[in-house]
Amino acid sequence: MWTSGSARPLTEGPEDNLSDKLHQRMKRSWVWNQFFVLEEYTGTDPLYVGKLHSDMDRGDGSIKYILSGEGAGIVFTIDDTTGDIHAIQRLDREERSQYTLRAQALDRRTGRPMEPESEFIIKIQDINDNEPKFLDGPYVASVPEMSPVGTSVIQVTATDADDPTYGNSARVVYSILQGQPYFSVDSRTGLIRTALMNMDREAKEYYEVIIQAKDMGGQLGGLAGTTTVNITLSDVNDNPPRFPQKHYQMSVLESAPVSSTVGRVVAKDLDEGINAEMKYSLVDGDGLDVFDINTDPNYQVGIITVRKPLSFESKKSYTLKVEGANPHLEMRFLNLGPFRDTTTVHISVEDVDEPPVFEPSFYFVEVPEDVEIGTTIQIISAKDPDVTNNSIRYSIDRSSDPGRFFYVDITSGALMTARPLDREDVSWHNITVLAMELNNPSQVGSVSVTVKVLDVNDNAPEFARFYESFVCENAKAGQLIQTVSAIDQDDPQDGQHFYYSLAPEAANNPNFTLRDNQDNTAWILTRRSGFRQHEQNTFYLPILISDNGRPVLSSTGTLTIHVCSCDDDGMVMSCNAEAYVLPVSLSRGALIAILACIFVLLVLVLLILSMRRQRKQPYIIDEEENIHENIVRYDDEGGGEEDTEAFDIAAMWNPREAQLVLKNRQDMLPEIESLSRYVPQACVMDNNVHNYVLAKLYEADMDLWAPPFDSLQTYMFEGNGSVAESLSSLQSVTTDSDQSYDYLTDWGPRFKKLAEMYGATDSSGALW
Repeated sequence: MWTSGSARPLTEGPEDNLSDKLHQRMKRSWVWNQFFVLEEYTGTDPLYVGKLHSDMDRGDGSIKYILSGEGAGIVFTIDDTTGDIHAIQRLDREERSQYTLRAQALDRRTGRPMEPESEFIIKIQDINDNEPKFLDGPYVASVPEMSPVGTSVIQVTATDADDPTYGNSARVVYSILQGQPYFSVDSRTGLIRTALMNMDREAKEYYEVIIQAKDMGGQLGGLAGTTTVNITLSDVNDNPPRFPQKHYQMSVLESAPVSSTVGRVVAKDLDEGINAEMKYSLVDGDGLDVFDINTDPNYQVGIITVRKPLSFESKKSYTLKVEGANPHLEMRFLNLGPFRDTTTVHISVEDVDEPPVFEPSFYFVEVPEDVEIGTTIQIISAKDPDVTNNSIRYSIDRSSDPGRFFYVDITSGALMTARPLDREDVSWHNITVLAMELNNPSQVGSVSVTVKVLDVNDNAPEFARFYESFVCENAKAGQLIQTVSAIDQDDPQDGQHFYYSLAPEAANNPNFTLRDNQDNTAWILTRRSGFRQHEQNTFYLPILISDNGRPVLSSTGTLTIHVCSCDDDGMVMSCNAEAYVLPVSLSRGALIAILACIFVLLVLVLLILSMRRQRKQPYIIDEEENIHENIVRYDDEGGGEEDTEAFDIAAMWNPREAQLVLKNRQDMLPEIESLSRYVPQACVMDNNVHNYVLAKLYEADMDLWAPPFDSLQTYMFEGNGSVAESLSSLQSVTTDSDQSYDYLTDWGPRFKKLAEMYGATDSSGALW
């Protein structure tokens, strides 16, 4: 709205100068207020806003109106003759609420401003064209289950873009469209609260609530907007755990190792997270010390494990009472408890075929090193823990006894020495004895046996090193020339103490004497003076060294003493004897006689060696005289059974019959006689025979030069004392045609092959 007034110029005379009028201060003759226009005009014609008019405008069109400023010419236009203002574009208050423009009136003919430029405002008037909007929706919220009525959940807010200062276009009211009767909303603030008591998450966990916001104060015709609020009931510990089974049946092998799993139990809890955590424990039963239970934190199950080794033979079943409880409780829900439950677990122990068990589980044996071969040093005992109690067979793990110093009896478990023991060589033996079930060789048990070899005085003391000393020609009686010491490989408990003295053959030695210092050393002193190199330049002094062991052992060491020429200070100048020339030279005849004697001696020595070689020739099996090679080179018919020169057939005879034939075989006779004397003809092996066999086995292993003559005639499968008696054909005087071998079929399975070879057959091929 605007008003206009008259514009009267200030005059001084009838003739006015035009330039003076332009510089004169003109009284403002137009005033207008703000213009108001409604937004969202939808008509086809331009929207009339208002009219500008100057008092100087007399309606003859001499005044020209000009519009400038915000939106001039684009949003708003003005009729330059009438001053009418129109809006030529759609107006939106939410985009722009007002425009500031400037207006001016000019003389159309001269362009001279008729009025000073003035500023005015066009305000856009609001209409209700925007609905409320939830800018933060949709919403997500949670509330604990079982919450009291009226518990706050979340507050929602809607925004209306309309002018809050003009009417009720922006006044919003909230209401709930979906979610009743569980939740309610405050119509003014948009705060959502619980509206129903005892809402249980385990019954329904998720709720979708729709909230509406309506402007115009909720009146009819107002615009509305909606949003979704997803509400989740969070868990609380309001459900006690319960076992789905009151009885569990489990089984475990008696061979199950400690800490192995027997089975699992689980208590169901409808809660989740920390409220569903479980703690399992064993509260009763006869297996509390045999089994244990642990809680798996990932799956909340109770894992029953083996705590101690099981034995089917000792106890075949166990009963356990298992409890599962919630460790995290809420005081307001204790009336829903108790928050624990129990179940019974029956565990059956299953029998398995177990390896033999040694009692004790470790052996420590002390053995003197001079123990005889075949001596029993320990009885190793093992038993089958199973009900069947199978027989046990013993052996030694040879990887633990590579030197084969020991032997264990296969049935009794007697651990014996098989070779001489030497503490100075090996002082400790750690062997493994194996026990195997006779009926199931796969079941093998083992035990460690530590053998400590005790020292005995079996090593004589000896010089710590080779001693070689000297004595000066000008040495005086009683002068020290050497200090000697000794070592001993033995290790007596009381420590080593050596005693020194001159050997018996040197007890009255006129040149040197010995003084025992009683500290395991001895001094060698001169007994006289006046030693001369040309008389004797080297002396050998035998010294007897004894230890304090039981029995006392001693050895003789020789001290070599050279006679040297020395200066006055005792420094050696020379230890070589001066050349000594015989005063009388030998004649030619004497030299010839000496050479002849030497030649005769050489001839005798060669003759003796040749005779000894011929004497040993029949007893040496040379490669050229191999039995098989002799037979291959035969080019004529041999002498048959009476031809005994090609090879020694005595080893095939009966030991008792071979004694007369082998008188000329001195290298075989002691072995056969000793075996015949100790080995009985009945199939009984006592401890003496066993020890004897071990001793002979050791001798054969250690004797690298003994011929490998076969002595298997001691086997008790043939010869005198056996069912077959002697099978030697050397004493047979009949031929094959006169001899019947039918009796071979009665000798048992050992002679079945021989019976098939010599038995007569009928036309059908059957033996008869």
